[in-house]
Amino acid sequence: MASFTPKLENELPFAQDQHRVTNPLQSGKEAEQQPLAKKDKRCLLIFDDRALGRECLARTLVDHGLRMEVAAFGSFDEWQETKGSYPDVGAVLLNIGARKVGDAADISKLASQFNPAPVVVLSDSDDIAQILQVLESGAQGYIPASVGVDVCIEAIALAMAGGVFVPGSSLLAARHLIEAEKRETSPLTGMFTLRQAEVVEALRRGKANKIIGYELNLRESTVKVHVRNIMKKMKATNRTEVACKLNELFSGDARGS
Repeated sequence: MASFTPKLENELPFAQDQHRVTNPLQSGKEAEQQPLAKKDKRCLLIFDDRALGRECLARTLVDHGLRMEVAAFGSFDEWQETKGSYPDVGAVLLNIGARKVGDAADISKLASQFNPAPVVVLSDSDDIAQILQVLESGAQGYIPASVGVDVCIEAIALAMAGGVFVPGSSLLAARHLIEAEKRETSPLTGMFTLRQAEVVEALRRGKANKIIGYELNLRESTVKVHVRNIMKKMKATNRTEVACKLNELFSGDARGS
């Protein structure tokens, strides 16, 4: 198997073999700015079944200041054949590319075999369902390919320190899913329109029509129409009775859950 890069005549300080990339002579100033400031005696193990992809990834991580030796392989079996030639594994980076995590058992197996070294997954997808499946399988990080190399290095460092890296965009997506689920399971679902439900929430908090109109960007006259329709649906004669019935409705739902 060919080297990552041919050895240059002027003997640049990069040691390579068929799977290895290192950069041991980074300047002190550069080292201080890196997540893994001191040269780690452990290695980062990359699994990627695409030869060009894993070689480019290994070289890129080293060139951006990863203070570890990098060993890149196409499979676990390939690593087993030559693992005695490398330092202890500090972390595992599994690059699945555009593939879906169809068999999460593979990740669980890696996490078990390399424990306590963390397994971090690199993927082209930022699908929240896939991220959750990967983390539930034992991985300590999920890096979408949309992030930069520096973030990737930080994520590896975080996993090695015992943390779990999840992209911020995925957390926001999860929050929206949770909020949507809450709306769907709310006692107001099916009873009121979306706008009426917003007015109902404001009524529960005792807000005046003028304040409701300001917060919902509605005319006060429109708010009054919504209030009257809500009173009809709740079979209430005034706002106070509406508030009481709503509180009973929500408290009953809480007891039932």
